Parts: sequence; structure tokens; C-alpha cells
Amino acid sequence: MSSFATENERGACVGIDLGTTYSCVGVWKFGRVEIVANEQGSRTTPSCVAFKEDGRLIGEAAQSQASFNAVNTVFDSKRLIGRKFSEQVVQSDLKDWPFSVVCGKDSKPMIQISYKGKQKNFSAEEISSMILRKMKEIAESHLESKVTEAVITVPAYFNDSQRQATKDAGKIAGLNVMRVLNEPTAAAIAYGLDKQPTEEKVLIFDLGGGTFDVSILNIAEGIYEVLAIGGDTHLGGADFDSKLVKHLAAEFEKKTGKDLKLTGNPRALCRLRTASERAKRTLSSATQAFIEIDNLFDGIDFSTVVTRAKFEDMNMELFQKCLDTVDRVLTEAKLTKEAIKEVVLVGGSTRIPRVQHMLSALFDGKVLNKSINPDEAVAYGATVQAAALSGQDDPLDVLDLILLDVTPLSLGIDVEGDMMSTVVKRNSSIPLKVSENYTTCEDNQTSIKIIVLEGERPMSKDNNVLGEFVLEGLPAKSKGEISCLVTMEINANGILEVSAVEKSTGKENNITIRNMKGRLSEYEIQLLIREAEQFQAEDALAKSEAEEAVKSYSKLRMP
Repeated sequence: MSSFATENERGACVGIDLGTTYSCVGVWKFGRVEIVANEQGSRTTPSCVAFKEDGRLIGEAAQSQASFNAVNTVFDSKRLIGRKFSEQVVQSDLKDWPFSVVCGKDSKPMIQISYKGKQKNFSAEEISSMILRKMKEIAESHLESKVTEAVITVPAYFNDSQRQATKDAGKIAGLNVMRVLNEPTAAAIAYGLDKQPTEEKVLIFDLGGGTFDVSILNIAEGIYEVLAIGGDTHLGGADFDSKLVKHLAAEFEKKTGKDLKLTGNPRALCRLRTASERAKRTLSSATQAFIEIDNLFDGIDFSTVVTRAKFEDMNMELFQKCLDTVDRVLTEAKLTKEAIKEVVLVGGSTRIPRVQHMLSALFDGKVLNKSINPDEAVAYGATVQAAALSGQDDPLDVLDLILLDVTPLSLGIDVEGDMMSTVVKRNSSIPLKVSENYTTCEDNQTSIKIIVLEGERPMSKDNNVLGEFVLEGLPAKSKGEISCLVTMEINANGILEVSAVEKSTGKENNITIRNMKGRLSEYEIQLLIREAEQFQAEDALAKSEAEEAVKSYSKLRMP
């Protein structure tokens, strides 16, 4: 049974910030955005899913039991979405996670857990869909009506496969994803919505739990034009935590002689990570943090003090990496630092004092803009875009909102010598249509394979393959005599269409980049939708049984 509503059953549209560590949902109500609190009263929800013998937990309930159920509590799934198991960043993360990740079909990383006595493998899309469904339920509870559509945000530097995988996750969650919106662009909407219609150039510095983006936008009279973007889809608060975990583990070994990494004790490492995150937050407002963990390992208690200076020192290389990205994006936008009117902070990790100090110094002591909530701004902007796309009739002129985005990565094709020939340069404004001429490289060549690539590396093998097709039936001539025009066209939603035409015969073929290798097929998505609905039914049953048990207990206690 499909989770999608018919036109007559169409429900509300929401904006969801699907974060690496925390997620946030907003609804459009009474002509404005409302960020919705979950059942615990928190306006952000941990992007965490736990599997237990008696059911499944999502959000704060999952996070609170992580140290007792470390191998079956999944977090950071966004770091795996759209990636290959063999990628270096994936292999690096595996060393820090208490749960297992194995190599699946087409080198797809699969999260392996134990659930109800059975071993199960989940893709990152499935775990992300569980978090998205949780956000959907939070919004539905607030609105007291169905939610069927959403705008979901992604890091600006996500590649095509990561964006498409995020859309798949939304579909599995029972959502029609109206648009995948870049996180800093969403934050820029939140910043610029109530500003005067004067033109200004704004730099969005978005440092979250697992990803980092820098975007420069020109904002004028409801038009948000992205000029350049840059970033790292594997840099954020989780990396700062990992540095601290390694430091604390080394200190524990120095004091006790016991290596936590070698003991294979996921519970100890999980408790160390929780303590590290808590200490990191403390160090944003204090100069030192006390860490005390009872019975960390083998009955041994662990206590230590971490200073802000020590934390900053161990992460200085990562902080500098952020600033180098800012410099690069300014260069690619062809702008000076003086041309930027505001440097806007987004993402929880921008609360780190050293990050703020270094960024302000880069802009010659400029006062950084903290006018928007760094945890909620992305969901806020996504909700505004959702209202505009769903055509909600409200007094605010959200329907006049115009977004002019850019391509995050260069696009090209594989040519002789296994080299990538760039057709569309990164930071090109979309929608766009670009064409390049190519010739055959062999005598009597009657067909051409067009392999579509995405990335910045010169060698084809180092870039992301988006798809391929073959142009056949060409006349047999000497090499270089057959000319082929390759055209790349990207629409406003970022959908790429590649076509090739042989000029003398008019032979033509094309591909729309939707189903690249490694993505879920429509059949697989439908299977996962049914499985998600089954999980939801199991969760509802478990909740009902728990409530009945409480009632029975209460009756026994009554006089």
C-alpha cells in the first residue's frame, strides 16, 4: 500500500532540516513559521535510532539509552547517505562508531544491528527515513492533520547521489519531497525574510554537527541569488568530538594501561563520546570542563579536566580548514572581504568561541551576525520555501520568493586518456544549458559511450559517475572526422539531462540523471515503504501495550 496521498487527500507541507546530529521541523501556520517542539518539549530532535528486543526508539529516547545499547543505536547516518563503503571517509568513521557497518550491494554501506533476535541490515536512506517520519509525526501532532509533502534541506556541497538518496529517504518516510534545498540557502531565507528590499551580499557560514558549508548570496527584493558555494560534507561537531574522544582514550590508557580501542568495548567508547560532546558544549561558555565517568571500563572510574585551550589546540587544523574554504569561496565569487555586508552564523558548532574569533579576524574584526537561531534557521527557511511551493494563501509575500542556485560540483564526461572533460563548471548558475563539441578518437568508430561525471579531479576514476549512455549508428570515418555535440541542461530542481547529437547524421541519444548505479530502484523503495509502515504499526502497538500496562498498574495501586 502506497504512503502517498491523492490530490484530494493532499495534506500539509512542512520544512525539515535533516541534520547529522539533530533534526528540526517547521510548519506554516497563521501566516508565519512555527518551529515545532517534540513530545519532550525540545525544538530539535536527535537524529538517532535505537533497536531493542521489544521495539524501536527514535530521537531523545534512543539517545538516552545509547550507552546501554551502543551496538544497536545508530547515529550519524547522514554521513553514509549516498556514499560508497570503500570511500576513505566512511572507513575512517567506522573506527569511531560502536555499531557495525558492512559492505552491501554495489558497495553500498549497510548498518548492521540486532532487532527482535534477528540480524538486520539497514541502508542510510532507511535510517534517515525513520528520522524523517519522526519529524513528520511531530508536525502532524502539532497541526492535528496529515503531512504529505516536505522541503528537505541538504548541505550545499552534497553531490548528486547524496541528494537523490535524501529524496529516496523522504519517499520511504511517506513524503512527497517537493524540493531538496541547500542548507545555507534556507538559512539565508531565514535571515533575509524581514529585511528591507535593499541589495546586499551575505556570507552564510554553516558549521553543523557533521557537515560544513559556506555560501555567498546576493539578496535583493525577494530574490536570493547564490554566487558561490564551498564546503566539506564530512566536517563538523562530530569531528571535534572524535578528536576529544581520542584524547580522553589516550589519557585513560596512560593512567590505567588499558587501551579502550583494543578492548572492543562499545559501551565505554559510547560513554566517552557522550562525555566529550557535553564537554565541548561546556567549553563554549567556560574555560574548562570537568569529565567524570563512573566505572568506565573494568570497574575503573575516570575523571579529568579539559581546558578550552587544549580543545582548541587539538582541533585547530579543522578550524583552519573552515577558514580556507571561506577564502576559496570569496575568490570563486570574485568578491573582496569588504564586499560582504554580513557574515551570518548557522549551525550549533558556530558557538565555539575560537571559530568565531578566527572568522571575525579573517574579516578584519567584523562583528558576526548572530540574529538567527543557529539550530532552527535552516528549518525556518525550508518552511518558508515549502509554503511558497505549496501555494499557501497567506499575507506574507512568500509566493514571490525567487531562488537562483548554483551547481555545487563541476560536471563533465570521460574522454581519451581516462580524463574528465568539464562541460559545466562548479558554481554555475542554474537553470542552465551548456554545450561542448567532441570528436571520435579512433578510426572507423561507429559508436560513442558518454559517461557523465561529477567532481573536480582531472582523472575520471577519481570523480563520481552519474550515469552513461551510448550513441550508435555513426558513419565509419577516420578519427577526428566525426563530431558530436554534448549538451548538459539543469532545471530549477537540479535535475540534469545530458544529450549527444552526431552532426552529420543527426543521430541523438540522451539520459536524465535520476537512477545512477547504487541508488534504490522504485521497486526497492516501495518495499522499504511497506517495511516502514510495518515498523510504524509495531511502534504504535508497543506504545498501546505500554499505556495499558500503566493503566493496569494504576488500578492495582488504587485504594
